[in-house]
Amino acid sequence: MIAHRNLGLVAAAATVLAAAPLSAIFDRWTWLIQTVIVVATVAAAAALSRLGRTPLWAQILAMLGGLTLVLTWLFPSGDELLAVLPTPATFGHFAELLSNSVEDMRSYGVKVPDTDPLLFVTVLGIGGVAVLVDVLCVGLRRPALAGLPMLAIYSVPVAIYVDSVPPVPFAIGAAGFLWLLVADNVDRVRRFGRRFTGDGRDVDVWEASPLAAAGRRLAVVGLALAVLVPLAVPGMTAGLLTGLNSGQGSGFGGSGLGGSPGRVDLFAALSGQLNQSKVTDLVKVTTTEEEPFYLRFGVADELRSDGFRVRGPNGQRVTGDLPDPTQQSQQGVEQTRHRATVEVSRDLNMRLLPVYAEPIRFGQLGNNWFYDPNLQVVFSNREDSRDRRYEFDYVRSKYSVERLRTAQPLPADLPLRRQQTVTPDVPEVLTLVEGLIRGKRTEYDKVRAIYDYFSEDNGFSYRLSTEQGTSGQEILDFLENKVGYCQQYAAALAWMVRSAGIPARVAFGFTNGSRRSGGTFTLTNRNLHAWTEVYFDQIGWVPFDATPTYGVPGATRSAWAPDTDAPEETTPQPGTSGAPDDADPSAGPDRGPNQFEEDLDPGTGGNSNTPDAQTPIWLWWVAGLLVLLVLLAVPALRRLSLRRRRGRPAPAVRTVETPDADPTVAGTPVVLVGADSDRARADAHAAWDELIDTLVDYRIRVDRTETPRTTADRLAREALTTDTEAETAARLLGRAEERARYARDPLTGEPLPAALRTVRSALAGRADRRTRLVAAVLPPSVLQRWRTAVADGSSRLVASGGQLRYRLLRFSPRRVIANRTGR
Repeated sequence: MIAHRNLGLVAAAATVLAAAPLSAIFDRWTWLIQTVIVVATVAAAAALSRLGRTPLWAQILAMLGGLTLVLTWLFPSGDELLAVLPTPATFGHFAELLSNSVEDMRSYGVKVPDTDPLLFVTVLGIGGVAVLVDVLCVGLRRPALAGLPMLAIYSVPVAIYVDSVPPVPFAIGAAGFLWLLVADNVDRVRRFGRRFTGDGRDVDVWEASPLAAAGRRLAVVGLALAVLVPLAVPGMTAGLLTGLNSGQGSGFGGSGLGGSPGRVDLFAALSGQLNQSKVTDLVKVTTTEEEPFYLRFGVADELRSDGFRVRGPNGQRVTGDLPDPTQQSQQGVEQTRHRATVEVSRDLNMRLLPVYAEPIRFGQLGNNWFYDPNLQVVFSNREDSRDRRYEFDYVRSKYSVERLRTAQPLPADLPLRRQQTVTPDVPEVLTLVEGLIRGKRTEYDKVRAIYDYFSEDNGFSYRLSTEQGTSGQEILDFLENKVGYCQQYAAALAWMVRSAGIPARVAFGFTNGSRRSGGTFTLTNRNLHAWTEVYFDQIGWVPFDATPTYGVPGATRSAWAPDTDAPEETTPQPGTSGAPDDADPSAGPDRGPNQFEEDLDPGTGGNSNTPDAQTPIWLWWVAGLLVLLVLLAVPALRRLSLRRRRGRPAPAVRTVETPDADPTVAGTPVVLVGADSDRARADAHAAWDELIDTLVDYRIRVDRTETPRTTADRLAREALTTDTEAETAARLLGRAEERARYARDPLTGEPLPAALRTVRSALAGRADRRTRLVAAVLPPSVLQRWRTAVADGSSRLVASGGQLRYRLLRFSPRRVIANRTGR
């Protein structure tokens, strides 16, 4: 029964590890805590049922009962008995959670929040898998089949993620499954009996069967192919290894909007360097609007100390009825309807679709696409944007300054204001904002005062890289250095507007660029852009772009947010482009838009001789190849070190004092040099171990039940019949090992290293080329020792856990008290 409890515990731990890939779906770790509680309850129920030696069906009922109780405790309906005993209302509540989980799956994007329906269906599924794994491993003793339900857990994030699942959680789940297989194998060997070596020494070598060795080789080859083939075959890069950057934002510098031509990072960091070394066409959009605003695809409204991050969207299917803002006309807001057709290239791969703000109808999109009216983004959990063509109708809203000035402050308890005005505690920013908005009475005037602050007159300029500061706060570094690109300007403006108590967020999309043919715009990765959106009461989200226009090709300004660096008489009107028509040809690399429109690397100033700052891809391939070669060389290096250590024995001599010598007589020796039997015996053992490893490397059968002399005679008879010198050397090694084991005085003075080299040369001469190559590169003897060490370590770990549980179960406070009283 102890062995069953040990294997049941390993099965429970393996189930929890197999659920690791679900971390790629959830935004928080609540699911993991609940999963551990559920799996532990199922394992405890199984262990208690086995204490009574119940049949398998009773164990299954006990586990299902434990699963029901723990689900009742975690997801109560309010009508339970004693908080854990379910009632009919409890099961009705469970059915409602299951029904709501389907809607949540359709509404939320990855990563999903901790909603009760999603958490319930997750822990219910993992709890069911825990029951199946326990039945298969402990009840039926078929641990290999347990990999199927564990694989079902991994298939969930794979089906949801369009790009990929990060590799680390997959490796954790695979390690759990391997642990389960090893634990079952060790348990089977322990139940059969102790392993017998037959060599008379305390050496424990696990001699694997040919079938098991073949299975392990197939597994290693299959795993290697699964990892390497997606890297080498074009078109298979959207698999396991390409999901390291999921597009949700993960740091500064290089991971910004232009970090990769096909992947867009929606994290508006406050420092970093925009990488635009290659121009890639991403989107072609045709619209009936003469001068459209920016094509947008994402919103970041969760503010942290290092910038804005993205929340998971939720909404309704695009095939349904969408909100139409023209049904509520407002004075001072000009609204016009337009139609656009978008063609996304294969290089743009994300779960969001570029659209103009306020879409009201979509065509050529299926039921897997959803529209979030709050974020105004189109998203999917199952499909991506690559090679997609679609059309939609949208409303373009233009606001008058007078109308914006009539917007009243939002109530302090309004959820929108509470959520969209959260800022980190940076007193310096708050002090600056208070000084800028002092005396401003309307919400718009406050926003406009902050917006006008980001002007050339106040020292701000556009640059493709930010400068490091010493304040320890990214926002303060930017406000002090006053250089950056769109991400810094958009995030800083939104931060400061929030500090004024007005909701603000960062939007992402494309400018109109400079490649236009009629009503068709061709947008590239250099047209990726970020700007700020501010919420006004009874009006909605209004865009403000504080980035200097000279650094952004295709930048658009409006009457309510004009170009702060332009002269008063040339202030752009609504819908006109903010890029000057007669740019100064002598402008530096940070001023002219030509650096974006031509195929030059930004920041080089048009100097084509400047090397590309991006590391060439072949260097990564070479580095990866070198790492792979080093890993492959580890077994060979280990085998070489063992061979050298065994082949260089110390002189088998010892010094003996002669007490009867007369030191006063000239020439009388005071010491004698004799053979050291301990050293000779150790050298014989080392030579024999080296011979055994050599036989394993060259695929010569090794029988651990034979004596050394019998093994040497069989080796000479079967493998060295044509080489008399090698036969003599093999028999010498066998005789030396036999004398070292059983005789009082070991064999001394014999050239054992030379005999080893002779036998090794003879065995290599008779082996085929493949055997010699494997013996040199991947020595089977080393791999066999490592496998044995892993198996023994797992066995000791399982045994230690079993002993600890046995002692805890046998612990009795009554016995301790009785012992103390007896004393």
